Amino acid sequence: MKNILLVEDDAETIKLLQLHFYAHLYNLVCCSNGKDAISKIEQNTFDLIILDISLPDMTGLEICKHMRDFGFSVPVIMLTSRSLETDKVLALDLGADDYVTKPFGNLEFMSRVKALLRRAEKSQQEPLINKKINYKDLVIDVNKSVAILRDERIDLTPKEFDLLVLLASNPGKTFNRSELLEQVWGTQFEGYVNVVTTLINRLRNKLETDINRPEYILTSWGTGYRFPDK
Repeated sequence: MKNILLVEDDAETIKLLQLHFYAHLYNLVCCSNGKDAISKIEQNTFDLIILDISLPDMTGLEICKHMRDFGFSVPVIMLTSRSLETDKVLALDLGADDYVTKPFGNLEFMSRVKALLRRAEKSQQEPLINKKINYKDLVIDVNKSVAILRDERIDLTPKEFDLLVLLASNPGKTFNRSELLEQVWGTQFEGYVNVVTTLINRLRNKLETDINRPEYILTSWGTGYRFPDK
C-alpha cells in the first residue's frame, strides 16, 4: 500500500481527497500546517507528498525547499488556489514534480498521482550507475546530485541540476526549450517554456565567468541550447 502525505488546511479538500485515495486503497496521512508536515516527513517514509501552498505557519513552497535541501527525493504535488504563472515557475524550480490548481477534476488529479507513483517506482528499479561528468573546471556527480566548479560546490536547485545533467550528458546536442521542458519536468507542463529560459539564465549566472561568452551552456541560435562537445 502506498503511503501519501496530504498537507492541507481546507476541510472540504481534505474530505474530498480522503474519499478518492481510500477508494484507490492508498494510505492517506493528513496534517494542516508546515511544522507537523516537516516532522512527519522526517520521521516517516512516504511515496508521495501533496502540499498546499497556503498554510497557517509557512508556505508549501518553503516545505518543498526544505525537503529538497535535505535530500528528500519523494515526489511532490503542489496544490493551490493560486494560478499565477510565477507561482508555478517557482514551484517547479524548487523541485515540485507537479502543480495542480483548485478547483480540480478528480479523475485528472488521480491520474497525475498514479503517473508520479509509477515514475518514482520505475526510477527506484533502475540500476545505480556511478556517473561523473567532467568538463574543464566543472565536475558533475550525478549520483550525489553535486556540481563542483573550480573546486567549489555550486548551489543549484533540483531542477537546475537536472537541466545541467541533461545537457552535459549529451555534449554537442541541441535541445529546444520544449524538449528540455518535457524531459526535465514532463509533458504536463507544455506551454511553460519560459521556465526553461529562466533556469538557463540562472545556470549561466552560477556557472559562467562571463555570461556574454559562455563556456558551459551554449546557445544554438534560433534553435535552443547545448553543452559543448568534449
